[in-house]
Amino acid sequence: MSDVISLADIRRVFTMGDQQFEALKGVSYSVAAGEFVAIMGASGSGKSTCMNILGCLDRPTSGQYLLDGLDVGVMNSNQLADIRNRKLGFVLQGFNLLARTAAVENVELPLVYAGFNSRERRQKALMAIEQVGLAGKENNHPSQLSGGQQQRVAIARALVNSPAVILADEPTGNLDSTTTGEIMSLFTTLNRQGITIIMVTHEHDVAAYAGRQITFKDGKIISDSQTGQLV
Repeated sequence: MSDVISLADIRRVFTMGDQQFEALKGVSYSVAAGEFVAIMGASGSGKSTCMNILGCLDRPTSGQYLLDGLDVGVMNSNQLADIRNRKLGFVLQGFNLLARTAAVENVELPLVYAGFNSRERRQKALMAIEQVGLAGKENNHPSQLSGGQQQRVAIARALVNSPAVILADEPTGNLDSTTTGEIMSLFTTLNRQGITIIMVTHEHDVAAYAGRQITFKDGKIISDSQTGQLV
């Protein structure tokens, strides 16, 4: 199975005044197509910095990042925006839905930027909404949906472009335990359908849904459950 994500000796140094802080210290790992990976670590461990690089929202100071075989490091801002829209789907803790816009129109947004016509957008969005179990709610606004339903809309939006990877950043952070279980079951179902998922979480019970856990500490990977041993 081919690697959809490949990081090689990724370093990220932030400069604050005359001080430098190395958030990532030579991180290397790959994610094969179809994997479900949880990235864990305490605040300041480097997991969020790594997620921003994976999402093409930040660039590494050095090292190489290949996304679906493409070298992200050589891309300009417009190319990064394009690959972000075509190759990545984002699911965030705060849902990030447009409040005055129906669910189906929220789901259509990535397709607008991708240049699909209105008929294609609507057809694809309705299929994604059905895929996440919200058929019949497509015309509801976020205020008419529960937190779990809003996150399902966000997941549908992430799916609609058939991305190479879904990046989920604390996707259950605003949900109660029952709804968390429902959302994680949905992620598990989507992964079984072949969708690659990388999820940042600080909750061990949430991470347990993933088939692999990578743990960060002080800018380095200290464990990777795929090997079952400290690295």
